[in-house]
Amino acid sequence: MSTAHDTGLTPTFPVKFASTELHSGDSMQREEFHRRYARTADPFRAELVGGIVYVASPSRALHALGFTPLLTLCGLYEGRTPGVEAGAEATVQLGPDSEPQPDVFLRIRPDRGGQSGTSADGYITGAPELVIEIAHSSRAIDLHAKREDYLRYGVREYIVVSVEERRFYWFDMSTGVGIEVRNDGVLRSREFPGLWIDEAALFARDFPRLTAVLEQGLAMPEHAAFATRLSQHDG
Repeated sequence: MSTAHDTGLTPTFPVKFASTELHSGDSMQREEFHRRYARTADPFRAELVGGIVYVASPSRALHALGFTPLLTLCGLYEGRTPGVEAGAEATVQLGPDSEPQPDVFLRIRPDRGGQSGTSADGYITGAPELVIEIAHSSRAIDLHAKREDYLRYGVREYIVVSVEERRFYWFDMSTGVGIEVRNDGVLRSREFPGLWIDEAALFARDFPRLTAVLEQGLAMPEHAAFATRLSQHDG
């Protein structure tokens, strides 16, 4: 499946590709969506959220610029935390009516006790523990329809980065309730101890500050305990 465009999703943008059609606003189950999507031609991106198709509009600069710092941080975290995998824009087969492509995710590997898996044909199945969406034109979908799907199918922590507002929306998905970032402006992941994200530095693209704050988190005993627990999992 193509991941050529990052998301700026709208329920009113019809697109026809190759021998089949996917239109924003169409209602269908995941198997039908996946079958049609697999036959589309590049460049194309669509998601199924709550049984509704959303086709991506062209990527804008604010969305693209928010992507790199987050993926960099998650990649650095993966490198320091064996048993964790970071990824971007992967097709995630959440459930019978849901197949999103989250902008960034972190998951515990299946052989280290993670709750998601990988299908025989290479797609992620089930919910990654942490999902991050970069919200620009997709803000309403990310904060409502997608959040409801992620909550329903077991994502444990959800972060929406609203690039125009320059703020985080952070959710504990065990309850679906939003969490306030601390007064120091640093988001401290609950599912991935040591993953610290400085809000102001992210929007300023201040990579030295971002990596310095992450290093502070990685030096905490909670991260060491988490890494040890993953290494001791027997698969």
